[in-house]
Amino acid sequence: MAIIIGIDPGSRMTGYGIIRQTGDKLTYLDAGTIRTETKEMPERLKRIFQGVTRITEHYLKHFDEPIHAAVEQVFMAENPDSALKLGQARGAAIAGLVALDLEVAEYTARQIKQAVCGYGAADKDQVQEMVCRLLKLEITPQQDAADGLACAICHAHSSHSMNKLLLNSALLGRGAASKKKGRWRLTEEDVAKMR
Repeated sequence: MAIIIGIDPGSRMTGYGIIRQTGDKLTYLDAGTIRTETKEMPERLKRIFQGVTRITEHYLKHFDEPIHAAVEQVFMAENPDSALKLGQARGAAIAGLVALDLEVAEYTARQIKQAVCGYGAADKDQVQEMVCRLLKLEITPQQDAADGLACAICHAHSSHSMNKLLLNSALLGRGAASKKKGRWRLTEEDVAKMR
């Protein structure tokens, strides 16, 4: 079991999504946005840092599970000023996470969309819809919050796949995995160990 905090950085609104991963099962815990609503960039960065720190501290205090963090990488926008502001917001969010000793994974927007929608060029509406389906949500989260959840889902899928690969590698060394039709398969006992 682990808790995953996904962050979609933005200079005006930073989306966050928090899920619990138990084996293959993902459970929604929380989602929302950190709104900066000020013209001064230093004040915006302060609010992002404080918001991410406050949310993370809550989960560190009230949950006795490992906590992982994932942040969307900056894409190169047509407007260099916008890209710079987005990079600063991203830096403030990452600083809030690492200040609490969390390791931060980074994913491109394409990787996140691919993990959630199966299509790297999916639009925001498609991401929202798939987040609702994957987490069995009855209410559609705001777009930035859905993007934060999508980032967390991407990390869950990525880390779960990596764990399977590592387990397979370890098992191959002992000869415990079976090979069927060109693919290595885990036994039921191996899957139970992963949970």
